[in-house]
Amino acid sequence: MEKILLSISGMHCNSCAKIIETTLEEKEGVSSISVNYDSRKAFLEYDEKKTNLNEIKSEIDALGYKAS
Repeated sequence: MEKILLSISGMHCNSCAKIIETTLEEKEGVSSISVNYDSRKAFLEYDEKKTNLNEIKSEIDALGYKAS
């Protein structure tokens, strides 16, 4: 299991954080995710055999946010 902390830009409210969480919870390989609107951070654990960091960032970008 890989654990990462991402900075998320482009969020405007707590609903934005929830949208990212809900989307990534459904992604194969992501075992847990927590997005904090106040800190603009996302902590997640994923199985690197099923997904990778680039795919996760692409999912976030597709929602209209930017992960780094």
